[in-house]
Amino acid sequence: MDAALKTRALRAGDELEGAPAQEILGWAVEEFGPKLVVAASMAEAVLVDMLARIRSDIPVVFVDTGYHFAETIGTRDAVAATYDVPLISARPQLTVVGQDAVHGRDLFRTDPDLCCRMRKVIPLDRALAPYRAWAAGSRRAESASRANLRVVDWDARRGKVKIHPLAAWTEADVDRYVAEHNVIVNPLLSDGYDSVGCAPCTQRGAGRAGRWVGSTKTECGIH
Repeated sequence: MDAALKTRALRAGDELEGAPAQEILGWAVEEFGPKLVVAASMAEAVLVDMLARIRSDIPVVFVDTGYHFAETIGTRDAVAATYDVPLISARPQLTVVGQDAVHGRDLFRTDPDLCCRMRKVIPLDRALAPYRAWAAGSRRAESASRANLRVVDWDARRGKVKIHPLAAWTEADVDRYVAEHNVIVNPLLSDGYDSVGCAPCTQRGAGRAGRWVGSTKTECGIH
């Protein structure tokens, strides 16, 4: 573990609490430069838009699980065509067909934690490996499990700095930024889906209520 990097992250989290999202992301860009990467789920492109206005050579990584809605892939393609930032699609080692052959059909039903690990967590871990810090669009208002998000924190499992520029934002803050900057939004958000994940495990619902319906699972393990 890089103790100095962890100390720096925790200090920054204290100092930047309450700062505007653009300032938090700007700090990360200035601090880590090309050793920073931004993860995007393609629910909307707020963080990508914010990044592109600060610096255009910081990469954006999207985990393409093979189970995404067509609308999510379309949003990714629109983001890639609109913003002059490097966009990386991180994919699992096994295709969906290959996974079915090895682990049985519809692993997302029989062992959703393993499915998420193979199709989300491991591909993201590989994509993040070259970087010292990563940023994501997670917000405290999204769920109880995210209520204590720090704007800058230490990702102990990966040994990296984790930045949440939008941690303190409400849904109204997101909507305001989208309207002001004409940001690309996944059309599913206008079709009853407040949270968008893989198609087999996502239903319409408020907040994250539509994710993994019928199970106790609330997070995929990425965060």
